[in-house]
Amino acid sequence: MSEITKCLNEWNATIEALGQGKQTILIRKYDTTLKEFLFFPTTSYATKEGILDSFQDDCKSFVDDNLLPAGENRTYEVKYYATVEGVIDKSSTRIGAFNKFHIWTRDHVKNYLGRKEAKIWILRVYKLDKPQICKRSNGMIFANVDKPVKLEGKPVISDKEFNKLKKEILLLVVNSKKK
Repeated sequence: MSEITKCLNEWNATIEALGQGKQTILIRKYDTTLKEFLFFPTTSYATKEGILDSFQDDCKSFVDDNLLPAGENRTYEVKYYATVEGVIDKSSTRIGAFNKFHIWTRDHVKNYLGRKEAKIWILRVYKLDKPQICKRSNGMIFANVDKPVKLEGKPVISDKEFNKLKKEILLLVVNSKKK
């Protein structure tokens, strides 16, 4: 198995949603050329007033339970990694059909994107066999953890379920082009 240090900075609640199979995509303003990366949990958003309003109603309890990662002093547990299985370009006004594949509200996604085109990352997420306590370098989006982490782990959802979700996501893209 390979080792990497490259990580994506992400809200811990979102990482846990991905890591527990509750979410399959990330919606971003930017593309990625990375094929795989670790998830590094961030905490700065967790204390913002009204943070739970960014998440769908049926996810708020889950989010509240997962706002903060294990660790302290900018050293946190890294438990998951992902492979990028595809990136879809989509108008920011045409992404509502993807709501069932993530935990955020439409308003949160709309405010995040502004008028920028959405880049929808389809991710295959794996739980590391041996989670690591890591620090990271500076970096707004991507950074590096302070030691190589072996990419040994199991997918958080089965091959069958992942392929079904990926097909459903890709069908949304095809069907929206017909309209």
